[in-house]
Amino acid sequence: MTRYARQVQLPQVGAEGQARLAAAHVLVIGAGGLAAPALSYLAGAGVGRITVMDADRVSLSNLHRQTLFTMDDIGAPKAEAAAARLRAQNPEVTITALCEAFTPANGAARLAGVDLVLDCADSYAASYTASDLCGPVPLITASVLGASGYVAGCCGGAPSLRALFPDPPDSAASCATAGVFGPVVGALGALQAQMALGALLGLKPSSLGQAITLDTATWRMASFRFDAAPEPDRALRFIAASQITETDAVYDLRPESEARHTVGQGAIRLPDTCPTQIRPAKRVVLACSSGLRAWRLGTALGPDFPGEIVLVADPQQETTP
Repeated sequence: MTRYARQVQLPQVGAEGQARLAAAHVLVIGAGGLAAPALSYLAGAGVGRITVMDADRVSLSNLHRQTLFTMDDIGAPKAEAAAARLRAQNPEVTITALCEAFTPANGAARLAGVDLVLDCADSYAASYTASDLCGPVPLITASVLGASGYVAGCCGGAPSLRALFPDPPDSAASCATAGVFGPVVGALGALQAQMALGALLGLKPSSLGQAITLDTATWRMASFRFDAAPEPDRALRFIAASQITETDAVYDLRPESEARHTVGQGAIRLPDTCPTQIRPAKRVVLACSSGLRAWRLGTALGPDFPGEIVLVADPQQETTP
């Protein structure tokens, strides 16, 4: 127990709590800036099994905030590079690297046998898909952009991410398009790790149903509970492009300059400002790069639109913050 001596000394942990951590299996979606401190602290704390999912490769622009990587890792799969670093940090922990994105197609299978999920992808589609699939499994999700962000404990008996944020985000900006301060990402990733440990140890008050916001532009940090947040009556769920069927009516909201090929056979290109051109069908599929334009258009169609509406996020490349 020498490795965990300073942690086991805590009355909230002890030998029993350390054994709970050793028996836990955590899935971490994304291996970028949020995941860097989160993964390191979870491995350091002795979480028994950690699975890391990321389809991206390390690039030079990642290094200012994705602190698990070095110049030698450039070009390597992020999941594998992160796993190698964690194994070197703590060989007692079992690390599994999955070089794939978390999607509506593989999400349910990847959640099987998992005790807790960390959403470090900072993708609208991945976050809401994880929330939709987690159900009784705790989800610690975070998002960061520029100088601010948030972290929240959802599902696992607490309200979902949709209950916390039922409306479409204001912007589809990302770290790649709008920039981000590395330390802000690191701070929120560390908070994710602490909230995850709290959930695994069953600490009170629970980290589930808790949200924390951080804005370093104004040097403000705040927290609030959302235990009583109601689940939305209508939720537009995401599906993977591979889950589109021949009977679906598919509308691709991306111009050809953004995506040369449409999502799904027979898809109709449609400006996202033209909801009146959507024809009722058994199932309507709305697709764009981030999923945000599709979500907004689906919301604009209203609850009385006949048939089911589902969304597809089809980015040109997978990136993590």
